[in-house]
This record gives sequence, structure tokens and C-alpha cells, in this order.
Amino acid sequence: MIFEDVIDFAAALPRYAPLAGLDLGTKTIGVAVCDGGLIIASPLETIKRSKFQADATRLFEITAHREVAGIVLGLPRNMDGSEGPRAQSTRAFARNLSRLSDLPITYWDERLSTVAAERALLEADTSRKRRAEVIDNIAASIILQGLLDRLRNIKAAP
Repeated sequence: MIFEDVIDFAAALPRYAPLAGLDLGTKTIGVAVCDGGLIIASPLETIKRSKFQADATRLFEITAHREVAGIVLGLPRNMDGSEGPRAQSTRAFARNLSRLSDLPITYWDERLSTVAAERALLEADTSRKRRAEVIDNIAASIILQGLLDRLRNIKAAP
């Protein structure tokens, strides 16, 4: 099931289970996971995209192995907040994924997540080659961490 609202997504999650964050690109899918307490996101791997079925199979292998309870897809909005072709492609990917799994899926605004990932890698003095290898899963962890921080704020609100 796909949830547009983060609060509804949070309500559909079990009490203590990790989530997966995805940075969906045209050539790769960055994957990050978090701990069961929903505290910290960590980059996991970058999947080289091929056909949807192969991509979905690898994602479901990861979610099963990590006992993931939900998926957060970075939604690439334009800087003015509108949605273009990339956002529509992401929504189509989510719809196709939801047909194959009962895992709750939601979106997180990913504007500037790749910029933040690039900045973090540059500050860590990562080589250009290594940055190219890990940028997508770092961006996925930034997307997932944004959602985790929002969930914490929801729980903390009176």
C-alpha cells in the first residue's frame, strides 16, 4: 500500500522494525536501511538498474534479509515543488512495487539529497571514483534519515 501522508505510513508500521530508503535513478537505485528503533539510517548498497522485475527481486531480497517493515522512496520534486517526469517515474515504480508486496510505501521529498551526499563525500575527502560508487546509497540514507527525523518529531508532538 502506498501512503502519501507520512503519519498514515507511520501508523501502518509495526512497533520495532527497520525501514529501507531508496534513491531511484535511471541507472542505479541507492539503498539505505535503518535500525529497528528508527533512529539512524545507514547506506547499504547501490543496485545497477536493469528490468523492473530484476530490480524488484533484489530489493525484496534486501527487505527480507533485513526484515524491513516499510519502504521510503525519494520523490524528485522540482525546486518549485512541482512534479516532473522523474517524479512520475518514481510514482510508477512505487505502484509496480506495491503490486508485488504488502510492505507500506511512502515518499520523501528528495530535493538536494544528492547535493548533500556529494558535499558530505567531498568533506570526507573521498576520491571521485569512490564518490561515483557510493553517491546513490548515501543519498538514499539522507532521504531515509529525513523521514526518520520527521517520525521522531511526530511522536514528540503533544
